[in-house]
Amino acid sequence: MSQSRHVPVMLQRCLDLLAPALERPGAVVVDCTLGLGGHSEALLTRFPEARLIALDRDKEALRLSGERLAPFGERATLVHAVYDELPEVLDRLRVPRVRGVLFDLGVSSMQLDEAGRGFAYAQDAPLDMRMDQTTGISAAEVLNTYPPGDLVRILRAYGEEKQAKRIVSAIVREREKEPFDNSARLVELIRDALPQAAKRTGGNPAKRTFQALRIEVNGELSVLERAIPAAVKALDVGGRVAVLSYHSLEDRLVKQVFAAGAASTAPPGLPVVPERYQPRLKLLTRGAELPTEEEIAENRRAAPARLRGAERIREDAE
Repeated sequence: MSQSRHVPVMLQRCLDLLAPALERPGAVVVDCTLGLGGHSEALLTRFPEARLIALDRDKEALRLSGERLAPFGERATLVHAVYDELPEVLDRLRVPRVRGVLFDLGVSSMQLDEAGRGFAYAQDAPLDMRMDQTTGISAAEVLNTYPPGDLVRILRAYGEEKQAKRIVSAIVREREKEPFDNSARLVELIRDALPQAAKRTGGNPAKRTFQALRIEVNGELSVLERAIPAAVKALDVGGRVAVLSYHSLEDRLVKQVFAAGAASTAPPGLPVVPERYQPRLKLLTRGAELPTEEEIAENRRAAPARLRGAERIREDAE
């Protein structure tokens, strides 16, 4: 597996965004999406006095990044957990507050590159798509057992697939003949189900369906809905959070949490806004920042990335 493929997305920008919070001795930073450890390694290198807590639900990722981060010794604590379990993890490690939190919500390069996991539509593989292969249901089970109405809802909501009904009726017809177990058959079915015009736009026609299945199998949006507020809550005043998302559904969720934190909660018309209604967050990015053209040229997986950052500027009102 070549390291060159695993250039962390928008790495320099993430480090710069978190830097003001992490330059003090003893700062704790959480990498909620460890993956192959690229962001974590860069955080430990750039902030030599910081301590890292890194989470991943994928045991293979934890093993590989454990080797990569071994030179940092006790400065790095790796935990097998989904990122919405952040409060429990910090509790267990007796860490009341942290100075920085980073989320990189892309599917890890390793999962995309490892054919047997079934994440990628470009190669045939068993339809699994679970990030943690020790638990939960596979993509094949979703395809073979969900009622048609639920499949249509998932493809529309999570894949923003306009042709959801056509694709699902083809899936339902085919699964009665033989259950789905590999990705090539699904890709072919989607190609055949789509009208010509739909095939001409935006890359591989199976992309949106695969995204939708991956989100459903891993409960990604509901996990994220819990995780972002939990991360904000875990921040010390002056602490910062940076989130890299890769599709509009994730980005919208992050934007909503940050916008709510950066807004005053005062009833309208107060001449002076009391402390407890003041915003808790300051936005560090204007809208979502995008990768540069140079970066996309070097690392095509950076293309859809959107980065948002926020700083905790006061405690929650009691």
